[in-house]
Amino acid sequence: MSSDVIELDAIPEVSRPLGLGEGAIFETHVYTTDLTQAMAFYGGALGLHLAHVVLERRIAFYWMGTHGTAMLGVWEVPADQWRRSHFAFRIAADEIPSAADRLQAAGIPMLDFFGKATKDPTVHTWMPACGIFFRDPDGNSLEFVAMLPDAGDLTQAVVPLSVWCEQHGRECSLDGC
Repeated sequence: MSSDVIELDAIPEVSRPLGLGEGAIFETHVYTTDLTQAMAFYGGALGLHLAHVVLERRIAFYWMGTHGTAMLGVWEVPADQWRRSHFAFRIAADEIPSAADRLQAAGIPMLDFFGKATKDPTVHTWMPACGIFFRDPDGNSLEFVAMLPDAGDLTQAVVPLSVWCEQHGRECSLDGC
């Protein structure tokens, strides 16, 4: 990693990058070493709707949200070609408790930003957004993320949700934010 200083003022900012409109990501892909196991996870445990399977190429596609809103491709590759990835599912702040409950009911451990088991979601303070991290059977890092109504805080990186709520003088738990 370079130790050079990045001059942020020198980076041009475009109001509408490449004509992307709202800029939502439509499609992302993850690798798996076992497509059958991955399909049980994404379709079964997470409940994503299976859109299409190409068995001869060992690929499954899932709709995320309603048909045509966003898509996830799951590609089986040999173990030596597998690499970990990360992506997040956007949820509303009031869905944080039910998302945590769904993970628990499916036997999927909730993790903090650093990958440690927790019962307390992580707040990305600069946004601010509440993140519930977890892993798929291959070890890909997944997240349910919800924007919070507070102003961002650039003096901290990430904190547990309970700490964030205490700092902002309100009750906040997995019973709702």
